[in-house]
Amino acid sequence: MTTGPQAEFLEEIVYYEQRYVRLAESVPAEKYVGRPVEGVRSIGEAYMHIVTANYGVARSLRTPPPAGFDFNSITAMSTDKAKTVEALKDSFAHFRQAIQALNDADANKPQKMFGRRTTLRGSFILITGHFGEHLGQSIAYARMNGIVPPWTEEQQQQQKQAEKPKR
Repeated sequence: MTTGPQAEFLEEIVYYEQRYVRLAESVPAEKYVGRPVEGVRSIGEAYMHIVTANYGVARSLRTPPPAGFDFNSITAMSTDKAKTVEALKDSFAHFRQAIQALNDADANKPQKMFGRRTTLRGSFILITGHFGEHLGQSIAYARMNGIVPPWTEEQQQQQKQAEKPKR
């Protein structure tokens, strides 16, 4: 087991990446424009918010976005499921690279994240909170559309298998 702030945070990033991508893949394309109520992000826009956050946070951690990346135009792709899922995957790959470029020795160095003064280690906590907040939002959006998160569905199937009488 690898330990230290960087390795532990990377584990969290992989966890959230897997959840976001699998959930985004399970939502039908026609639902990407749906909004639970007027004035809030659509399903696709919620995923693209994570995309822009991944690039923005990486930039805050001194890893600039790829050449030609445009924060404003990326959100316009939110109605296209395939582009949104691909953008999610690309943004998480970029974000992982940004984390890998960090040094555990810098964990206590001052850092500003989401308008708050903290340390690099504190930034990891804030970022994880942000991921959790929007994953919950994405799960709620999916469930409102009759979609069970894939990992929940797998767990339910495993429970059914375990409950079957053995012969």
